[in-house]
Amino acid sequence: MVKPMSRSFYQFLLTFRGKNKPDDESRLADWAFHDHDFPQHSRDYDEISSYLEWNSPFANALATFDELWNKYRNQ
Repeated sequence: MVKPMSRSFYQFLLTFRGKNKPDDESRLADWAFHDHDFPQHSRDYDEISSYLEWNSPFANALATFDELWNKYRNQ
């Protein structure tokens, strides 16, 4: 059984912001923070994935999102 997530993916993603040595996770988090159209209240994989497909900030962003989504689901 999948437990409901208490916070949006965006709130989870922001915990990866501001690393001294940026990696793909922090790059995605920093980008989402500055993108005012990012679906900030969503807990829906398809909605966020679709948004990233159309607005991908860097080549590996979708793969990074998938990795972070798994972390988000397992928190």
